[in-house]
Amino acid sequence: QVQLVESGGGLVHSGGSLNLSCAASGLTLDHYAVGWFRQAPGKAREGISCISRGGSETYYADSVKGRFTIGRDHERNGVFLQLTGLNPEDTAVYSCKSSYYTHFNPVQLVDSMAASAPWGQGTQVTVSS
Repeated sequence: QVQLVESGGGLVHSGGSLNLSCAASGLTLDHYAVGWFRQAPGKAREGISCISRGGSETYYADSVKGRFTIGRDHERNGVFLQLTGLNPEDTAVYSCKSSYYTHFNPVQLVDSMAASAPWGQGTQVTVSS
């Protein structure tokens, strides 16, 4: 059974940092693109980052560019998302998704993954001012 489990969330002050992890079981995550998403209360889910197979190509939404870093953790069959410069607008549940692809088009991949189901529990990130 394919499963992605997110962890690493927590409560931080503005300007703080967190490291999120997306751990996979039932598949070799290196063979898939992985996207990170977040959903704040009352708001639509937002695709914020995506990484290609092998990790050579990455994508960031404008809202997180320069503050968040996505990367692969090959040893743990996972993908991480480093969050820095956090502000209260980053408060949300963060989730990850994987997708097979033939051509890396991160915007299309993020849209496709965002529309797919089911979603895991995600990990809560709360930033206080």
